[in-house]
Amino acid sequence: MAERQGGGEGYGAGASGSSGATSALHRIVWMYVVGVLLFVGVMAWAEQQGLSRQWIGPIFLFLTVMAYAVIGVYGRTTDPDDYYVAGRRVPAVYNGMAAAADWMSAASFISLAGALYLQGFAGLPRQAGGLAYLLGWTGGFCLVAMLIAPHLRAMRLYTVPDFFQVRFGGRWPRVIAALAAAACSFTYVVAQIYGVGLIASRLTGVQFEIGIMLGLGGVLLCSFLGGMRAITWTQVAQYVVMLLAFLIPVSWLAYKQLGNPVAPLVYGAQIGKIAELESRLLASPAEHEVVLAYQRRAEELQARLADVPAAMEHERQALGERMRTLRAQNADVGLIVAASRELAALPHDEAVARERWTREMRENLERARPLGGLPRHSQAYGGDPDGTPEQQAEYESMRRNFLALMFCLMVGTAGLPHLLTRYYTTPGVSSARASVAWTIFFIALLYLSAPALAVLVKFEVMNNLVGSHFDALPHWMAQWARVDGALLSVEDVNGDGILQFGEIRMGTDLIMLATPEIGGLPYAVSGLVAAGGLAAALSTADGLLLTISNALVRDLYFRETRRKASPEQRVILTKFTLLIVALAAAFVAAMKPSDILPMVTASFSLAASAFVPVMVLGIFWRGTSRQGAVAGMLAGLGVTVYYLLSHVGGVRAVVPAPLLADGLWFGIQPISAGVFGVPVGLATAWAVSLATRGGRQTAVSG
Repeated sequence: MAERQGGGEGYGAGASGSSGATSALHRIVWMYVVGVLLFVGVMAWAEQQGLSRQWIGPIFLFLTVMAYAVIGVYGRTTDPDDYYVAGRRVPAVYNGMAAAADWMSAASFISLAGALYLQGFAGLPRQAGGLAYLLGWTGGFCLVAMLIAPHLRAMRLYTVPDFFQVRFGGRWPRVIAALAAAACSFTYVVAQIYGVGLIASRLTGVQFEIGIMLGLGGVLLCSFLGGMRAITWTQVAQYVVMLLAFLIPVSWLAYKQLGNPVAPLVYGAQIGKIAELESRLLASPAEHEVVLAYQRRAEELQARLADVPAAMEHERQALGERMRTLRAQNADVGLIVAASRELAALPHDEAVARERWTREMRENLERARPLGGLPRHSQAYGGDPDGTPEQQAEYESMRRNFLALMFCLMVGTAGLPHLLTRYYTTPGVSSARASVAWTIFFIALLYLSAPALAVLVKFEVMNNLVGSHFDALPHWMAQWARVDGALLSVEDVNGDGILQFGEIRMGTDLIMLATPEIGGLPYAVSGLVAAGGLAAALSTADGLLLTISNALVRDLYFRETRRKASPEQRVILTKFTLLIVALAAAFVAAMKPSDILPMVTASFSLAASAFVPVMVLGIFWRGTSRQGAVAGMLAGLGVTVYYLLSHVGGVRAVVPAPLLADGLWFGIQPISAGVFGVPVGLATAWAVSLATRGGRQTAVSG
């Protein structure tokens, strides 16, 4: 289908050269920015005048989702060129802004600062992270700009599986690419919808599952009606909300602590202060008491695991006796109900009890470490390269996992189908390159602030929150604990009535969302931050759902069945498939399968191993054959999936142990499985292509 050039009317007009239309777009975007700022100011003023916090959250949720919905309705279309690639007339700067919103996702906006808070710069012994996320995700765009985006745009395609169809021909390259696109995108979208439910439940006070459905309505209004056309301009609007929601609280904290709002330039001064506070906490007798208390709990759980049936019976008898005593004393009804719930929650199966107590023992052992199990924030890696053999092994393991994770994130970025599709929407190859540059710029505005936010929040917690009396803790802590105990829990473990650092347990997904309340900002800013997190999750979910539905309908159903249908009919079927996929993802997200960050990271490993080796070979080496492409994709994806599933508890409980990976390969954590899949896929594609040189040899022009 020929590209649509010229400065059409409506959205994106003038992308091909009409300066008047582009100027009009600039005015609209600036008016929107001013409107968002005015809205936040009005809400802060209304809060001072007595507007209840119970209304502020729902107002932010409703009005922002409605704004995105209006854009989605305005951009509705059944034209295939508009639905799949936004008519290929989106200006580079706005495509970069939309790609940044598509990219930020709930993982970047909600979880990245939390990962830096909890893992420091280098990560944990069993959880690589820290700056690996920043370096890997940002570096991946260099690969996109140099190796992939301009070449795919030159081919004038619609989806990533289209590349495999055009380049290699035949059925299987396209089928494998479509299935892989659906698999890695579904893993990613579940994480986004989980974030939607988390934020919507916090904003409105409804249950997590209802929050998912509320946010899902906003997703569908954008992607269902207008496809890429509506999604593009919705994502531009969402990026503005994300940027303001991230920069306002971090700038406030920087100004409050250091007198300068430019956080990325000044936060380094707090790193030294945090190091001093960490040393003080390490020498604190009260903190040592907390460590010993968790150690005793771990030992008690270990004793239970030595004889699980006897321990289950002892627990049941003890709680039953407690219930009888409370009733005999006519105790408070709340105490009796709590004891009854505790009795009902006891595991009724030996296997369940063993699994639960083993998990709790590990959690207590983790917290029975200095600083609540957190590493010192600015240390390079754990262990010591010149220390004992154990310290040297820990140092090497952490460094190896840091580099492996960074590699997977970089290569995975270059292979994510929903991200690569964004660069099909520009008018030409040069604008695709410019669009990648703009994407990096817009992402950097937030990514440079994420380490600053983690440092400033940690200083605020260590310096102002630790040492507070339990009966004087801020109200927001109880509110977040009610949303999900995994997000925040505090417990007076040593019984002194004073909050110690080791008694605070914060989840990765909490830090960013709770920053305004930690810093003492008006609750209206908390509403803005939650709306920013919602925008991040919605923007990425839109692109992912469109990618999955396109892969299933356009690249599989119509190609495999060879059914004849008009372009408009194909668009309609794609819309209804998108609806079904969204509901399926919501169902999985409601089960809370994991934190956001691990789910997202796994999808990067899948994308890296499935697409990038064969895609790069196909672009730059004429000798890549169809057989080599199929073998490379299957080998790379197979190794990655095998290593990931081998470390999933549910899989290990069903599949015989000899069929699964025996422990960690080279000490690499499962989320970095792509570090094995990418080289295997590359080597397999190269070797099989050499052995089958008679296959189709289509060159790709740049």
